[in-house]
Amino acid sequence: MIAEAFLDTSILLHAANGRRMSPHKHDIAQGLLTTSFGTSGQVLAEFYSIATQLGPEPLSEAVAGRWVELLAQKPVQPVDSLVALSAISKAKEHQLSFSDAAILAAAEKLGCSTVYSENLAHGQTYGPVRVVNPFLQDTSKEG
Repeated sequence: MIAEAFLDTSILLHAANGRRMSPHKHDIAQGLLTTSFGTSGQVLAEFYSIATQLGPEPLSEAVAGRWVELLAQKPVQPVDSLVALSAISKAKEHQLSFSDAAILAAAEKLGCSTVYSENLAHGQTYGPVRVVNPFLQDTSKEG
């Protein structure tokens, strides 16, 4: 196993720039950065694009680029032909967008058993990969 968990774009965005908008989500996302995680080239590209353009205070290109450099030190699955073909199959089978299916295919290729995502269906299992929305976990701490 290369990585236990896969972090999608929304998780990385909350970790990098979510402190003001949602401190609770920011703290959870930051905690996930300390786990054995991986991601994909697709997610890194989406992260950079969104982080530098959206939100009340987008990250500068330099800061977002540094985040990508640091995240790239973890296992990163490229979206190669095998991942793309697997994503096409998953998209058809599970009625998903190609983008979401590519995340699942990349996670599976990395050997991840969990995909942390705010956008995919919490608790849904796709083959060997289960989706977890970490922001729905232990809501008793929210206040």
